Amino acid sequence: MPSPSSPVRIEFVATSREIDDALWSACFPSPWEGRFWYQTLEACGLEDQFDFHYAVIKTGDRPVGIVPCFVHDVPVALVAPAPVAWCFNFLSRFFPRAGCQRTFFIGSPCADEGRIGLAPGAKPAEVIGPLAEALRAKARALNAPMMVFKDFPAADLPALETLCGGKSDFFRMPSYPGTRVRLPAPDKHAYLRALSGPHRHNLSKKLRRSKELLALETSIVDRPSDAELAEIFGLFMQTYERGKTKFERLNLRFFENIRGQAPARFILQRDPATGELLTFMLVFSLGGRLINKFIGLDYRRAGRTFLYFRLFDAALDFAYATGAAELQSGQTGYRAKLDLGHELVPLFNLVRHENPLVHAVYRAIGRRVTWRTLDGDLANFLRAHPECDRRAAEG
Repeated sequence: MPSPSSPVRIEFVATSREIDDALWSACFPSPWEGRFWYQTLEACGLEDQFDFHYAVIKTGDRPVGIVPCFVHDVPVALVAPAPVAWCFNFLSRFFPRAGCQRTFFIGSPCADEGRIGLAPGAKPAEVIGPLAEALRAKARALNAPMMVFKDFPAADLPALETLCGGKSDFFRMPSYPGTRVRLPAPDKHAYLRALSGPHRHNLSKKLRRSKELLALETSIVDRPSDAELAEIFGLFMQTYERGKTKFERLNLRFFENIRGQAPARFILQRDPATGELLTFMLVFSLGGRLINKFIGLDYRRAGRTFLYFRLFDAALDFAYATGAAELQSGQTGYRAKLDLGHELVPLFNLVRHENPLVHAVYRAIGRRVTWRTLDGDLANFLRAHPECDRRAAEG
């Protein structure tokens, strides 16, 4: 526990700019998405979806931590098992608010992992109690009865699970796992050798067939023009509309604000015969990690041309060119990622509702949530690899 002479205090600010650059650098060093990311989200007009806040942790008068937070009205069907989701969707026809839950999240709406950012020397066990108390008070002030520590990795569970039971009474449930592929040195040939035989064969076959059908011209751009951004956003929306799981809804202003940010690059692939943009991937190059943030495909041309695999192949080339040791590809879309050698990274939500009765209902729902209920591709994978069920539950 902190010493009496250095009590832990929590102060809230409304924007990332109110926090010193040095503290951001200390609390969110690479490969974490830091101040550039939260400034972008604040600037792109998402107020109808997210209300951003930041908890600044202080020991005495010295700032030692940053905790990004946001308020969002969450569709219950997003995480509930299918039978439970059906019930909530049915009720929402007559009681519109029944299908959504106003929630105070600790984390980021679009980052792959939640983080309590602490400066070197600060210990999670010393701040988690006062932090949770301050977060509960903030949630009440924001009229958000539900609190969720969103998408935290297994390494953070020892500190977070001290909040389970007692006055805090959070409960834990699995979230959509992250995905990453390790990139062995020295080049892409080493990655291919690390794939299983069937996966290596299937990837080589898909790339060969795609190249026979369609030539692509690849470029890496850090500041796309307005005309290029219009093309990029069009492909993004095609992909967004086809997605099964939708949390955030980004707009063109997001892409206008993220271009030019130091870690951001756009991988663009065009048909050289027409100049038409067919794929894009927005990536962040952060230390030894390349983050595949968002993609877009022209689904009129995708089919037999295996555009997703061509785009991933281009991302591999860029990752090796920048010296990345891993490529992180985020949540959902698991089938293709598993075929490409990604491993699943367990992530967890810690949940609490202010109303004891509602809390008990959500806890009962939470006990039924597994990787199998969250995603059909994960269910198929676990049927073939049942040994992964334990890792999904324990991290």
